[in-house]
Amino acid sequence: MMRRSLTIAATMSTLALGAAACGSEDTSGTQSGSTSTPKPVAQIDELTGRNTGVTLDAGFVDALKSLKLTPAPVGNATISNAGVASFPITGGNVTYYKPGSVSPYVQGTIDHDGSGLSLTGGGKKVSLTDFVVDPGTSTLTGKVSVDGKTAAENAPLFFLDGRTLDQLEVNKSNGTAVLEGTTVKLKDESAALLNQTFGVDALEGGLKVGVAKITVNTGA
Repeated sequence: MMRRSLTIAATMSTLALGAAACGSEDTSGTQSGSTSTPKPVAQIDELTGRNTGVTLDAGFVDALKSLKLTPAPVGNATISNAGVASFPITGGNVTYYKPGSVSPYVQGTIDHDGSGLSLTGGGKKVSLTDFVVDPGTSTLTGKVSVDGKTAAENAPLFFLDGRTLDQLEVNKSNGTAVLEGTTVKLKDESAALLNQTFGVDALEGGLKVGVAKITVNTGA
């Protein structure tokens, strides 16, 4: 059980840290002539709970207010009075390789089915749901619905900048590992869609949405 705890902790430690760089990682460390995939340093085949929380940035909240757009949780998501949007982790997998051995060296997904965030204004409602975090591409994708009708599946919604990540915290008393500090930014595609839907032009790619905190069960 301790080995599994350490394996999960090591994998999650690299998850957000690698998010900003692993998509362009140099593969020069791969042995010449080798065609086989190297053995992973750590691997989790089935992620279980708990959640990804995003402390919404004041600038993002102010931008929504100026555009008369109201955010709200969808499905199993919640938004606290302190402005933290939480999305339960429902599954996924992560594999971590030695940096330089493969590219990207962090691979897998973190799923958040059945939850999301909605924006309402001007008689329209846009729902962003079923988030999937891909650390290898530093991207969070999801389903986009406009007034209840699906507009896009697996749409690129947010960019995940892991350069602001804090060190991993492991809490043995409650069996969790916590990664906090990854900056969540609006993607160009999602900004364009929101601008078009609500008839505005103020939202831009790169707008800071908030700071993420990922909490997972370690099995300890």
